[in-house]
Order: sequence, then structure tokens, then C-alpha cells
Amino acid sequence: MLGSTHGTLTTDFRARVEACGESPRTAVHSSAAPSADDAVPLDVSGRPLHADVPDLDRFFRPESVAVIGASDAEGKPNTGITRQLIAWAERVGARLHPVHPTRPTVFGLTCHASVADLPEQVDLAVLLVADPLPVIEELAETKVKFAVAFASGFAETGDAGAAAQERLGAAVRRSGLRLLGPNTNLNAFEEFREDLDGPAIALITQSGHQGRPVYTLQELGIRLSHWAPTGNEADLETADFISYFAEQPEVGAIACYVEGLKDGRSFLLAADRAARNGVPVVAVKVGRTETGARTAASHTGKLTGADTVVDAAMRQFGVIRVDGLDELQDTAALLARARRPKADGVVVYSISGGTGAHFSDLATEAGLTLPTLSQAKQDELHQWIPAYLNVANPIDNGGHPVGDWRGRKIIDAILADPEVGVLICPITGPFPPMSDRLAQDLVDAAEQSDKLICVIWGSPVGTEDAYRTTLLGSSRVATFRTFGNCITAVRAYLGHHRFTAGYRSPFEDAPRTPSPSYRKAQALMRPSQQLSEHAAKQLLRAYGIRVPREQLVTSAAAAVRAAGLVGYPVVMKASGPQLGHKTELGLVKIGLTSASQIRDAYRELTDIARYENVPLDGILVCQMVERGVEMVVGVTQDDLFGPTVTVGLGGVLVEVLHDAAVRVPPFGEDQARAMLRELRGHALLEGVRGAPPADVDALVEVVLRIQRMALELGDELSELDINPLMVLPRGQGAVALDALAICR
Repeated sequence: MLGSTHGTLTTDFRARVEACGESPRTAVHSSAAPSADDAVPLDVSGRPLHADVPDLDRFFRPESVAVIGASDAEGKPNTGITRQLIAWAERVGARLHPVHPTRPTVFGLTCHASVADLPEQVDLAVLLVADPLPVIEELAETKVKFAVAFASGFAETGDAGAAAQERLGAAVRRSGLRLLGPNTNLNAFEEFREDLDGPAIALITQSGHQGRPVYTLQELGIRLSHWAPTGNEADLETADFISYFAEQPEVGAIACYVEGLKDGRSFLLAADRAARNGVPVVAVKVGRTETGARTAASHTGKLTGADTVVDAAMRQFGVIRVDGLDELQDTAALLARARRPKADGVVVYSISGGTGAHFSDLATEAGLTLPTLSQAKQDELHQWIPAYLNVANPIDNGGHPVGDWRGRKIIDAILADPEVGVLICPITGPFPPMSDRLAQDLVDAAEQSDKLICVIWGSPVGTEDAYRTTLLGSSRVATFRTFGNCITAVRAYLGHHRFTAGYRSPFEDAPRTPSPSYRKAQALMRPSQQLSEHAAKQLLRAYGIRVPREQLVTSAAAAVRAAGLVGYPVVMKASGPQLGHKTELGLVKIGLTSASQIRDAYRELTDIARYENVPLDGILVCQMVERGVEMVVGVTQDDLFGPTVTVGLGGVLVEVLHDAAVRVPPFGEDQARAMLRELRGHALLEGVRGAPPADVDALVEVVLRIQRMALELGDELSELDINPLMVLPRGQGAVALDALAICR
């Protein structure tokens, strides 16, 4: 026996089970994770730099299992669950112990009255009770490694449920065990086909039903190794399973259905581990239309809605985001099974010129590279294809060659081209016997080639032998039913391998100790206040970011003297801690060229401030910088990921175009430059209509310095906005003309 105290535990357990009618789905979510090991390296903000990989071997392959609330009574919800768990335990070779306060046996197995009566320490406890909290506290004494809670009624139901889930999470942390759920289901205990080989898909879902399309891939011959239905994630979360699956040798791809991320940092650390191991992560993340919960004061804040940050963070760490379950299914299947590409070039091969042209347009628009085949290769193909047909790419064979010996010659010749990494053959409908011969030739060629062959089988029926037997029977040909899914999957496949080939974890270079700039900046921070423009620019100076020559003055005479020192023409602006967008209030005067203009401007600015009841710390007399590209660079706080860095077109364009790119620190120079390439207005930096190219290197340096500021001041800086950052012609640098900073 593992415990000697029976009375209170047994009585309480009996009352809980009998009160809920043996149904587990009536009760509770906590978002806190176990505390990080002190040995884990931390960045400058005190956050971990490596993912903690939970040892989930005993969860998926336990030696012993306890089913708390087990039943064999007809008509009871727990009976069907118990029956499935018994079958699962037999498959994985685990000893199963039913636990119920009033039953001597369950399905012929000896039943124990309480957790304390279990005959051995168990690896996994499955809780079929309405309120798992008291049972967690009992399990803590028996040193159980894992528990699964099916009960609902937690954070998914509102504030009261969220509070109950927090209590459950706290109990789990005290207990030392790891919990899956609550509000999870039986998907972790599904039966997987064991007759399939090759790399497998590991599946993670917060809603079990949404994983069914991926699970059924087994019927198409694609192996599935694990299914983690994370539910409300009071403890174990999506990130834990990504980290674990990324270390399993049989896993070729990880497919995720995510309704909400529990912790952004944990997710990125897990994605980083998968990227370092070369394991693709494909995710459906619902909520593309959600907006940020707070109203941002800065331009930067208005550019970064919640889903914008999620999307950017996933892309930054190589997570492939798709829109639907069909895309999740097809993309994960391709990435799990396809070998590393030999080249990025895609060739479209069809029996119809119209089909080839249509598909090629879609593929090119999606960013795939369709190289024009060399003249020598075209001449070779014209040995078997009539000379009047186009074979430059797409390749139109006219139909007849696929029905005889020429079909295989054409396929082999295409695959032999060193620029070709992927051959895609859209078959818009069955036309036996030619389609049967074409499908077989493609399968045979794929078996002898190290290049990827994809087929789109366009028949709406899908019962044809060429499709069901020939194509689906091949482990080397990737078969799709739609053009769109094929293009999405191939783009993800090529992109993943480009990404991981040169991947270096950004966490390796993350700063671990504060810089001298941080100590200077900290003295300027004012908790819960917005800094004046003058103070915000001092903050930028502390991090080595260039600002215009300027002086803060409190009299018209001082303003005239300052203009002489700064150099005409000048800009004059009101500066105060409550001022955001000064132009709208008329608190900016530009192009001033004389002392009389300076005095008039000073008087007008102070009069407006008094009329608007805006407190000032003075008037800024600034150098006027005119020639350059106006950009916006800033920092905002995201509820999931913490500080984020945004760069986009600045000035008035930020309000009109919303053209911006986002990254989550830490990131390096390569990501900073990638942000600029993502902008629709990137051409402005290269120089248009006779304008000289902008100093992109200086802009990148500003972005990296702002990133350092975001990391070091993450707990103290709510928002930072540089708009405009004037990027001068190449070699001349970048100047922050205006700045807004809000302290936390």
C-alpha cells in the first residue's frame, strides 16, 4: 500500500464521485507554469533562454495507470471512458488500476477504494471526477508523475471558472506532478496504426475534434505518433509538447491547432528548439480578427494588434501558420515525409496548356520560383514533345506522350535538371488509360529520385484506382486534391528548409547583463508617466540613437540664442509630459529663419498651451532635418510576448498605410533587415524618382538599439514611438526627429 490513512480520503472521494453521478464533465484552468530551474540561463530581463523539455515518456508510455472514478455501470459516462482506457493500457503494456469508493471490481479488474489504496506508485492518473482539485492534493502524497483532468467548467466559462482553474494550477505546482487539462478529452489515448513507417506527425490540439482531419491521414498511409489534447492548459501547454516532440526521432512534423497561447515566451522557446532540430511546426491559430485589448497612445501601438504580433512571432521562429484544417493536414503531411530539397526551382508539368498556365500563375503569385528551363533542356524535351508546345516552364506535353514510353522519359529529364527541386503535375480529371499511366510513371520516378514530386488529383470523385491505389499507395509522391493546398504546402516545404538551413537561435546572443545605457536610461524613467519629447529624446541618446541638435528653452530670448547655436532654419515645438501628437494642436512651427519669427513662434506656442491647459517643461528649438525617408520605430507591450519592436513607414503615412513589420526580441541583424523587406514601401529606402538610396545600415542599427532598450526596460517601458525617424541618404545616418515614451 502507498498510504495508510483511509478514512477521510475515502469518505471525501466517495462523496465527490457519487455527487457528480460519475460524470467528469461538470467542473474547472490556471495559467501559471512550474517555476524555472535556477540553473536555466536568463536574459537581461530575467527570462529563460532555453525551453524546459518535460520528460513525457511516462505520460505517453506509462507502466502503470490509475483511473479515478472508473465505472462499468451501464449508461454512465465514465463507463465508456474506462473501457477505452483499459484497451489503451493493454496496447501500451501498462498495468491499469481502477479507483472507485464503492465498487469491488470494474470490468473484472480489482478496484481500489481510494488513491491511498493503490498497490503501487503509478505513472499516470486519469481523473474522471467533476472536481479534480481535491484528488490532485491526494495524488501529491503518492508521487504520481502525471494526471489528466477531463472536467470542464473552468476558464472557458468566465471569471469564476478562471479563478477555479488558478486554484487547480496552484495545487498542481505544489504537488510536483504534471497535469494535462482540464477540459481535455481522450485523444491522447487513441489507437494509432502500427503498420505504417517513415517519419510521423505529432499532433497538438486545444479542441480535440479539430485534430480529426490530421488523425485520419493514417487512412492515407501517413503515420501519426502522438496526440496531445491540451484543453485549458492549467499546467502542461502547447509549448511543452512542441519541445518534447521536437526531440523525438520518429517525429517528422508537428501539427498544432491553437485557440490561445498560454505564454508567448514559452511558445517561442519551444519553436526555437524545433527550429534548431529542423523539425517543422505547422499551426492553425484561430483569432485572426481579434484586436488588441488596450487602446495604444503611440503610432506603434496602433500598428500592432494582438494577432499581428502572433503572426510575426510565428514567422520569426519558423512556425508555419496555415488558415484551415485541410491546409494543416496537407502541409504537415508533406513536411513530415519529404526529403530536403535539392533546389528551390519548381516545374509545372501537365497535359494541358491551360492547366499549366493557370497553376503557374497561382504558384508565382504565391512566391514560388518557376525557373525558365535552359535551351538545352527544352531541346531535350522536344525529342518527345511536339515542337509547337511550350516546354520552358510550365511544360505542356499535349497529352499523348503520357500514354506511352515517352511519358517516363519526360519526367526523368525534368528531374535531372539541377535547377529543379520540385515537380508538380496537376491532373484536373481522370482520363484512363492515360491518367493511369501518368500516375504510375510519376510514382515510379519518385521512387528513384531524391526530388519531390507532387500531384494534384482534381477529380471530385476520388474513387479512381489511379488515385486510391497508385498515388495514395506511394510514400514518395505527395498527392493533393486542390491547387491551393498544394501551393501552400510546397511553399512551406521550401521555406522551412531555407529557414532551418541558416538558423541560429536568437537566444544564444541575447544580452544577459544590463548595458551602461540601461543605467543612464533608468534614471530618466518616471513610473506611470508619459515623458516629454525632450526627456524621451534623452532616453534615445542614452542608447546611442541620434537626435537633432536642439535646446529646451523657457523664454523668447533664450529661444533666439538657441536658434543661433542650433543653426537656421529651425523647428520649434512645445515639450511637456502630457503632449502626444503636437501637430494637431498647432504646437509645432517649422522652417523658422529669423529672430522675429522665433519670438513670434515662442509666444504663439505658449499661448496655445495655456489655452489648451497643457503643462509644458519648455519649448524645444531644434535643428531642421528635411531630406530623407520618414520611418517609424517603436516598442509596445504585448500581453503574450512582452515587449515587441515595430518598424514601418513614418510621418503621415503611418496613419494611412499601416505598413509595418513586427518582431519579438531577441533578434539579430538578419531579422532587422527582414523586417524592412516585408514593408510594402521598402522601395522608398532604395531610392525612387531620383531620390538617393537611404542609409539602411543606420536604420538597422537603430532597430537593434531599440531592441536592446526593449529588453532592458521591458518591465519599465510601456510604449516608445520614434516618428518620424528620418533616414538620411546612404552614409549619413538616421535622426529621431520626434519621440514619445510612456513608462509603466
